[in-house]
Amino acid sequence: MIGIFLITHGSLGEALVQNVCHVLNKRPPQLIQLGMTAQDDPLDMLPMAREMLALVDKGKGALVLTDIFGASPANLALKLLERGRVEALTGVNMPMLLRALTYRDKGMETLLARARDGGRDGILNMLDH
Repeated sequence: MIGIFLITHGSLGEALVQNVCHVLNKRPPQLIQLGMTAQDDPLDMLPMAREMLALVDKGKGALVLTDIFGASPANLALKLLERGRVEALTGVNMPMLLRALTYRDKGMETLLARARDGGRDGILNMLDH
């Protein structure tokens, strides 16, 4: 199973994890989050982020989900990436996270595509549906 590691601003990741646990009625395994504050330097947090990554990567790799490309959480995530083993997506939302949890036994390539599409397809104009 591919691990899931959220690196986000503040408590966003924590809220996403709590709400996914509510929807699924359980805490999914190999799911962890790190919230960064405005005072956190990505380089200072790198050792802790590597330790957290090791907690969720049990040999099949990990998907890092972050909120905004170019911001501190994404910059920290970039330092963890290893193509094919530790990959990342930005723009994390509930549909993306739920899709990632659903497809993480299908391999990294499938996981990346399904999670990305889930995040995108979860954005709807409700009056058009």
